[in-house]
Amino acid sequence: MREEISLRAYGKINLGLDVTGKRPDGYHEVRMIMQTVSLYDSVRIGTRRAPGIGIRTNLPFLPTGPDNLVYRAARLLMDEFQIEEGLSIHLYKKIPVSAGMAGGSSDAAAVLVGVNRIFGLGLSKRELMKRGVSLGADIPYCIMRGTALAEGIGERLTSLPPMPECVILLAKPPVSISTKFVYGNLKVESLPFHPDIDRMMDCLEKQDLDGICSRMENVLETVTIPVCPQIQTIKERMREAGAEVALMSGSGPTVFGIFKERSAADEAGDRIRTEGLARQIYTVRPFQVDGRGRR
Repeated sequence: MREEISLRAYGKINLGLDVTGKRPDGYHEVRMIMQTVSLYDSVRIGTRRAPGIGIRTNLPFLPTGPDNLVYRAARLLMDEFQIEEGLSIHLYKKIPVSAGMAGGSSDAAAVLVGVNRIFGLGLSKRELMKRGVSLGADIPYCIMRGTALAEGIGERLTSLPPMPECVILLAKPPVSISTKFVYGNLKVESLPFHPDIDRMMDCLEKQDLDGICSRMENVLETVTIPVCPQIQTIKERMREAGAEVALMSGSGPTVFGIFKERSAADEAGDRIRTEGLARQIYTVRPFQVDGRGRR
């Protein structure tokens, strides 16, 4: 048994997000292309003498008990495998909170991976993904990572060719949007557009960045932008600075822009910051998992 392990929990963006229907159980059927980015939270997990799960974080407003998804992820495996040793988790967050970037899901995914390793449980990645979906639809993807097609409620995953090299500017306005509110107010039957997910996958196969960008759309913008118009303004500032495309990630409110040149991304970020549209601004790149699946 290892006594301590450090992991990186990477954020994600949605290159395309479509909602194709609503299920009888209230969940929505989605079809989306997910992409890991190089912005990450740091997760350090170790054993301790005191029983139970102790969580520390750099953000004082985050819960550190059962309301935290990280706690629930650790508890899931510890209960299943009857682990009685105490566990200490230190979470240093850089991914914006409630931002449409799956930060909480990625942290929980890292904890599932870490608990599996530190206690030598021997679970495969697919076995961890099956357990993770009970905590949240994004968690299986956050265990898998890379570029992937997500279907169903987001748990059916197909690995795709990697996103071509580019610069990605992230900007989160100082507002929070409830995912439940966004999906609850989505008019699935009358959506004005749908992303061309199939052609985007063809363009990924060809490594055609222009083709991918020209087809990027997110149907959840139809709900989020009317209640958070600064999202549209941030998109416009990114396009004015030379972004190939600018789009909201997930249910928002984070906006990302795809750039071919770092200088253009920096110009957009400076203008967005100067105008007070967002304080949390990051310049990142697409992140891919290496052949050994290292975190």
